[in-house]
Amino acid sequence: MAATGAALAGAAYPLLEAKWCRLTRRTIRVPRLPASFRGLSVAFLSDLHHGPYVGLGYIQHAIDWTNALRPDLVLLGGDYVSKSPRYIGPVCEAMARLRAPLGRFATLGNHDNWESGAACRSELDRAGLELLDNRGVWLRRGGDRLRIAGVADMWTEVPDVALALGDAHEGDASIVVSHNPDYAEHGRDPRVSLMLSGHTHGGQVVVPGVGAMVLPSKFGRKYAGGLAKGPAYPVFVGRGVGTSGPPVRFYCRPEIVLLTLV
Repeated sequence: MAATGAALAGAAYPLLEAKWCRLTRRTIRVPRLPASFRGLSVAFLSDLHHGPYVGLGYIQHAIDWTNALRPDLVLLGGDYVSKSPRYIGPVCEAMARLRAPLGRFATLGNHDNWESGAACRSELDRAGLELLDNRGVWLRRGGDRLRIAGVADMWTEVPDVALALGDAHEGDASIVVSHNPDYAEHGRDPRVSLMLSGHTHGGQVVVPGVGAMVLPSKFGRKYAGGLAKGPAYPVFVGRGVGTSGPPVRFYCRPEIVLLTLV
């Protein structure tokens, strides 16, 4: 009986880990960051994947946790839904509760466009979340400025980092959100200081001593998760809040990311 119980517990663990969200805090040096923005706190959430296997209660808990961190800025990295467009409205309504004094900005992911990019755009707008789809905005503090930009998903649309950066100069600091980190290999604009991405989920299932077994990337495990060195700028890849495919994780807990920029 004990062996049977242990076997059942072991089999259930990947299902439990998929809902065992953690907080990841990182301090990241951002090239050219103006003095008035040093210490800026950025909450980054991606890959919520609200759908049959990722319920709204779990997502609302992640949002409450994020708000409790009191970030200066919230950036959302796409893939908010899975499996059906009927999940778009509820997840956007939940994300509308996110709070940050400098704003809440979003990009779309491949799953969002597969279900209905038009509906996602409409519901994000209704939720008061600003979509950065090959566009950007300036944040201003004490005479300094910081570019926050987002690009379209490279699997389902045409990303354009030059368009997103607009009138930014090489002397400016610019943070770009791209759902897919592989875009860092293509969008080699020297004006980018840091890219934030999701998409890979850290692999979801990681074999200790081996690494992630499956990653939706053409660059192996380079962009599995955490801080990676792209060809032109650093890329931070979040493991995401939800799951896609099998609703399991192993040695790869979901995460809310809180970055401190210096």
